[in-house]
Amino acid sequence: MRAYAAAVLAFTTFTLTGTGQSRAPAAPGADWPVWGGPTRNFLSPVKGLQTSWPATGPAKVWTRNLGEGYSAPAIEGRTLYTMYSNGTGEVVTALDAATGKTRWEHSYKTAFADTGPDIGNGPFAMPQVIGDRIVSVGGTGRLFSLDKRTGRPVWTHDLYAEYGASRMQFGFSCHALPYKHLLIMSIGGSGKSLIAFNQADGALVWAKHAFPNSHSSPIAITVDGQPQVVALMGQQVVAVDPLTGNLLWTHPHPTQYDLAIATPSWGPDNVLVVSSSYEGGTRALQLSQAGGKTTVKQLWHNSRIRVHFGSMIRVDGTIYGASGHSGPAPITAFDVKTGRILWQTGREFAKAQLVYADGKLIILDEDGVLAIATPTATALQVHSKVQLLTKVAWTPPILAGHTLYIRDRKTLMALRVG
Repeated sequence: MRAYAAAVLAFTTFTLTGTGQSRAPAAPGADWPVWGGPTRNFLSPVKGLQTSWPATGPAKVWTRNLGEGYSAPAIEGRTLYTMYSNGTGEVVTALDAATGKTRWEHSYKTAFADTGPDIGNGPFAMPQVIGDRIVSVGGTGRLFSLDKRTGRPVWTHDLYAEYGASRMQFGFSCHALPYKHLLIMSIGGSGKSLIAFNQADGALVWAKHAFPNSHSSPIAITVDGQPQVVALMGQQVVAVDPLTGNLLWTHPHPTQYDLAIATPSWGPDNVLVVSSSYEGGTRALQLSQAGGKTTVKQLWHNSRIRVHFGSMIRVDGTIYGASGHSGPAPITAFDVKTGRILWQTGREFAKAQLVYADGKLIILDEDGVLAIATPTATALQVHSKVQLLTKVAWTPPILAGHTLYIRDRKTLMALRVG
């Protein structure tokens, strides 16, 4: 787990800054403030997870109905933040993390229309805790910076109307990346496919490039001492200087319909892994940098590994993810350096989202089946498995301390898993 520890340190020193910090640092794993957790890679330092559940599943702390949506919950201290649709617009809500009771709500009118039988009307992105703000973006590209104590807007942008962002058929879903005083996003649009705002007042800092947009979210990496922001766009993976937006490098990753969704995976070995369905497959890029110039070498491309929109879990030299689009999507383990498939599950799980903690994978599949399992060198050892939610459950499970939060399109549930 040395690679995991290095990733935690690199992310903490590189991106977790904001407009102000209003509370002391939490115990490791107690908070899940931003997309992918504190290290933006769906790895948690929490220990002491149960591996055996009763037939009914882990102890239920609370459950409540929400409006429609896939927005993952963010957790900071005793407060949970998420989003839902109420039929006429979108709502950002703060809940008591221990009881599920509403603390405040911020709502606004908008109209994103379902484009398919399983998609729903959103919202899709997670509201993120960044300093003393909640940063949220809805299905139609309405970006808000809210006071996290009251829910009152501090500033807002309409990414479509103001900046000509790409109108996403399946709803806007990019999670803004905090870097020092900036919020960096991919939004598409001519000359504005990547954009940075000032966290404090929402002022535009830079907007550049004309790459086709995607549903993926950018990540922060450091290549031989140089900070870079990597974004998986519709047809290529790109990297920019976070402070200026200047282009550092690009590499092709063609995907049908620009539907690249999964978040890229980065490791301390300077290997970047990107994956998509729609004939995109998975590729690994070895990066090196000297004198401000980055060299990109493709290590491999495997069209059999196709992570659609789920989380890719990287533990040392192995990545775990659900590979497939429609039909079976087996949980797959593959080697980072070679792309060789190490093992795949059968049909026991539908397309799943994953979180890794305490040497185990927490699995939530799209049918609402929750499981905990240990990945080994040759197989996935499933310890407990139970149906708790209903289809469609496309929201990643969120682990904050020993409380697990899971969601389908209309229900949010808190479970005790320690």
